[in-house]
Amino acid sequence: MALTVASDTGSDVPNAQTRPPTGIPPHVQLIQMGVAIWPARAVYAAAELGIADLLANGPRGVEEIARETGTHVRSLSRLMRALASCGIVEETRPGLFATTTLGDALRDGAPGTARATILTIAGSWQWKAWDQFLHALRTGQSGVKAAFGKDLFEFLSGEPVHSARFNDAMVGMHGAVAPTVVAAYDFSRFRSIVDVGGGKGALLGEILKAHPQLNAVLFDLPETEQPARDYIAAAGLGGRCTFHAGDFFKHLPSGHDAYVMAHVLHDWSDDDAVAILCKCREAVPVEGRLLIVEAVLPDGNVPHHGKLMDLLMLTVTGGVERTRDEFARILAQSGFTLGCVHPTTTHQSVIEAFPCNRV
Repeated sequence: MALTVASDTGSDVPNAQTRPPTGIPPHVQLIQMGVAIWPARAVYAAAELGIADLLANGPRGVEEIARETGTHVRSLSRLMRALASCGIVEETRPGLFATTTLGDALRDGAPGTARATILTIAGSWQWKAWDQFLHALRTGQSGVKAAFGKDLFEFLSGEPVHSARFNDAMVGMHGAVAPTVVAAYDFSRFRSIVDVGGGKGALLGEILKAHPQLNAVLFDLPETEQPARDYIAAAGLGGRCTFHAGDFFKHLPSGHDAYVMAHVLHDWSDDDAVAILCKCREAVPVEGRLLIVEAVLPDGNVPHHGKLMDLLMLTVTGGVERTRDEFARILAQSGFTLGCVHPTTTHQSVIEAFPCNRV
């Protein structure tokens, strides 16, 4: 499956091409899907070795790069040749390489967090999870659980480097969503909101900037507190946003006008999602709103990147991407009624839900 980089055309994540171009023989189409592992691992190697950062100050020779990265000169030169063919670097003269505009985006800390995203989605721990894909299909158990004996978040809690990359990758994969959510849904009716599992606060920050009447609570696990506080402070929103550490399987701050959950429920099985939603129902007042930001899968044969993303969720988190009817079902089981689904210009929508006994 070919991957195209998210851009300002409205894509919110690297987009898995679900239908191959016409005019290519069927066997070639299938083989092209199968060899997608080649560029994925080449870009991963470039990210892991920090190639773009090493070339930040200008072209360097392959032998020098090999010394810096502790790699075999001839093998590295073959990687650099492949990266050049992908447009990530260019060979300015024999054995001398520079980055391109595309390659510059792979630097550590570059806008869009491509490096952290590649190190996460194409990293070795995820490949070990995908090695358990057939096990996941046969049992419904995540590949991470089968590979490491822990679910994803238990695994990440013991791997601080991977955890930090994962958190940055979420910004890279969903960073374009926040402004489109603000454009798609009217938050002006609210005075207080809670972002449930909001990570560093990227989405919440966009909402608060657009609506100065709002005050907010960012709710997430304790280990997220300092990065979240730093992010909110840097955005100049510390006076309107507080951090509340906790576990959404146990409790949520109650009594606020609206509760936002972005890219949370798809991490979890239906049973777990219902458990989270039940805690939301305990917290949301009868006149309040629950706003779920996720992909809503179309029925039938309609292509949608979420249908392949769903396999990632099965393998890595044990979660599920859902259709409108599937959202309606788990919401009803939790004491909510599905209201409107507000599409954004990305693949994500804002799913509005009401407490069943609202007035």
